[in-house]
Amino acid sequence: MTRILLIGKAGQVGHELQQTLSPLGDVMGVARDELDLTEFEQIRQTIQNAQPDLIVNAAAYTAVDKAETEVERAQATNGTAPTVMAEEARSLKIPLIHISTDYVFDGSQSTPYTETDPTNPIGAYGESKLAGEVGIQRACEDSSTPYAILRTAWVYGTYGKGNFVKTMLRLGKEREELRVVADQIGTPTWSADIARTIATLSHQFLLEANGHDPVSLSGIYHFTNSGAASWYDFAVAIFEEAQALDLPLKIKQVIPITTPEYPTPAKRPAYSVLACQKVGKLLPAPPSHWRQALRQMLTEYIHAHESAHESNYSVRR
Repeated sequence: MTRILLIGKAGQVGHELQQTLSPLGDVMGVARDELDLTEFEQIRQTIQNAQPDLIVNAAAYTAVDKAETEVERAQATNGTAPTVMAEEARSLKIPLIHISTDYVFDGSQSTPYTETDPTNPIGAYGESKLAGEVGIQRACEDSSTPYAILRTAWVYGTYGKGNFVKTMLRLGKEREELRVVADQIGTPTWSADIARTIATLSHQFLLEANGHDPVSLSGIYHFTNSGAASWYDFAVAIFEEAQALDLPLKIKQVIPITTPEYPTPAKRPAYSVLACQKVGKLLPAPPSHWRQALRQMLTEYIHAHESAHESNYSVRR
């Protein structure tokens, strides 16, 4: 039985990966409370004990603003930890798949970023994620260890900690008016679609046993849902879709504002749309539009929380 080590099983992507990876083999998942990513020997021991055929790292330090003051922790989790994973993958001669971010770019372009465009992070979070990318490449490329770095963006999902969609639903229930930044452009991306893409990459890597060459797949890939939006566009869409599903909301108006009107500790790219043609050649179907994915997520979110009797959001009958 193929053994897959999933690091970060409890996050919004990790939770989905438990499902999408299961047809490929035995998924051994570890969560944050089981593996401290700032304890590098613990990472090595976990991998050596598991003896997996594939490592998928869905864990990260994602507090973009807090990273400005918790630089060492962000660097350890996002930079050094993935490098250690890559070194262990090299030792075991197995593939590693790692999730990265659009925040490795500075946002100065006005056209979608490709995998070969120059990186230039403008915040501590982006710097830490880029350090992880560089560490993985250095560890894997000299030894022809197969790896994939999947950059994605604006991730949201039904599970895991809070995200923009969940925050908007909470605030939309409490307030009649919200002010949301309208001059940062990217692509909202559903964690379930990310997990399906990683499962496709995983399957390709695991075909090595059938005589395929996984090293030829190695490299950086971009994946998001299709289309582009501002945070303001995203918020408006969330409320429109939520109201169409009869979620009880108080919100009446969303007001577009500029980045200077909503200062944050960390700078964010003004434009970070990713070009996804490279990974698209490997996928069975093109990525769905972000609005369609949002609609699917909200439907799933309602059903998941209704069945668990956990949500304050219930469909009006």
